[in-house]
Amino acid sequence: MAERKKKILIHSNHCKAFTGFGKHKKNLLKYLYKTDKYEIVELSNAKHKDQVPNMPWKAIGTLPSNKKALTELSRDPNKQRNAGYGHELINEIIEEEKPDIYLGIEDIWAFSGFTSRPWWNKMHCMVHTTLDSVPLLPESIQAAPKIKHYFVWASFAQRELERVGHTHIKTVRGSLETKNFFKINKKERADLRESHGLSKNFVIGFVFRNQLRKSVPNLLEGFKKFKAAPPDSSPKLLLHTHWAEGWDIPTLIKEKKLDNNDIVTTYICGKCHQYFIRSHTGQAQDCPACNTNGSLHTTNIKVGVSEQQLNEVYNLMDVYCHPFTSGGQEIPIQEAKLTELITLVTNYSCGEDCCAPNSGGFPLEWAEYREPGTQFIKASTSAVSIFNQLSKVYKMDSSEREEKGKEARKFVVDNYSIEVVGKFFEDLFDELPLIDWSSIDLSSVKLEKRYPDYQPPDEPNNSKWLLDLYKKMLGMDIDETDNGYKYWMNEFVKGKERKDIFNFFVQTAKKENAELFKKSLKEEVDFKRPNKRIAYVMPEHEEDVFMSLSVVKSLKQLYPDHDIYFFTAKKHFPLIDESSDIYKVCEFYNEMDDCFYFEGKADEEGLFDMAFLPWLETKRALNYTRHGRDKLQFDLI
Repeated sequence: MAERKKKILIHSNHCKAFTGFGKHKKNLLKYLYKTDKYEIVELSNAKHKDQVPNMPWKAIGTLPSNKKALTELSRDPNKQRNAGYGHELINEIIEEEKPDIYLGIEDIWAFSGFTSRPWWNKMHCMVHTTLDSVPLLPESIQAAPKIKHYFVWASFAQRELERVGHTHIKTVRGSLETKNFFKINKKERADLRESHGLSKNFVIGFVFRNQLRKSVPNLLEGFKKFKAAPPDSSPKLLLHTHWAEGWDIPTLIKEKKLDNNDIVTTYICGKCHQYFIRSHTGQAQDCPACNTNGSLHTTNIKVGVSEQQLNEVYNLMDVYCHPFTSGGQEIPIQEAKLTELITLVTNYSCGEDCCAPNSGGFPLEWAEYREPGTQFIKASTSAVSIFNQLSKVYKMDSSEREEKGKEARKFVVDNYSIEVVGKFFEDLFDELPLIDWSSIDLSSVKLEKRYPDYQPPDEPNNSKWLLDLYKKMLGMDIDETDNGYKYWMNEFVKGKERKDIFNFFVQTAKKENAELFKKSLKEEVDFKRPNKRIAYVMPEHEEDVFMSLSVVKSLKQLYPDHDIYFFTAKKHFPLIDESSDIYKVCEFYNEMDDCFYFEGKADEEGLFDMAFLPWLETKRALNYTRHGRDKLQFDLI
């Protein structure tokens, strides 16, 4: 009998999302699919479970499809955000799919609590994440011992994790499809620049999402210094971004007393998809190509240039400058390098890799500032350094520039290409053995309980009090090097009272217990019994729960061959524990406000034959289908 293919579950943004995670995931999925070695499952964040577009591989969303459950989640922003990352459905999906390998590709907080789930490390679990600032997020450190395969996108992150004692971390870059970006020949480039009116200019480019962490004011100041210095380079600054979000660039240009004609941007037509490089004149401009009124906008995430067009935009530039406060990888830097541009990059965070020797880039100096609230170290890029490095590149002869540009492309091909990154994961996946899921019983896994009722001793020392709280309430044995500990000690310095910190720990313990010990519907059902099953749902209130006992008694008389499962809030269990008509009392969760959750729909077979949800008003939600299986107790004709 032939050995089955390994099942790989890759969890991140949807592969068609215009994000760094989405692009990397798309490249990796295509690479692995072409090997024909694996059974691939794509788990797509923020997509409904059964509403992911058809792909060559199986694709599942992380959000419940149940509208009522989604409405309930929307009432709590934290739960809603976590649901987008898969927190509501991940246990269910893992149990359904039974993968051999789980690969999560997201910011580290997206996996908060995953390492305590019953399935974690029962298969081969790995995380490929971005960390961009120090001090490192507490989650990134606390989870490290439980992540056997821990990959980061930049050597900066590996170094910082090693500094706090985690030596198993490995730098694996976010992947690029290198054939999409390249230097065009001199004739084509000359014609392209002339068509956009840039043939006589020294073009400095910056491709970015207009976020506040992109240092636009610093770049404008550096550009101003460069423009004012001899010799006259006729510079143009090309800001390939959306001007209707983030930085108010027109106001910054006025403040710097720059000529708006020296700053150009990329406009794209939403109808004919032609792009134009020109000075900014606002949004909803008329398209000169197809004459559509108001169809021209600066490039944005909804309507942007194609990769072929973006390659042309890079080829319009003479040098690429990327000042930023911090970043996980900053893919435009690598794209620029692939077109053999010298890149000027802030020498902090992931930027350290792209301005190192043999990278085809030069470093931009920076000054430290602290981000309010998080206390993260961020970089304010020096305008003087931008000016100096621009001058350095401008003064280089053409042969030196070409040599440096070839070095830049080689650096990316050797470190970021999907051929290199994909091969790394392919080799790793091939080394790992298949998982025998028949020997894994997730319901029997002992979970580490939190203790929200724990009362700490009256310890005068804040440090000892805090460490005790971590250990006795959250089950975390940490020390003074832990970043979470450092954060709370800093809160003491800022004047936060113990009662506020204590209440936060209590809520965290309750939340983690609820997450850890939440049972799936399948876990509640007794499959050993041959009887049919009825779900009766009454989550609140005491009087309604108590009055339901008479309804349940009537149901049992009408359906004697059915086991009745009563779903309610845990605090009401004592009210109904003694009822002989109820086979089992189960805890209610928000997704249970839909009869299809119990009875199934379409090709999805339900676990219950019938579900009764009298707590919902019939005009508010459908709760009376029973698939035509119910009986009439009284004949009114």
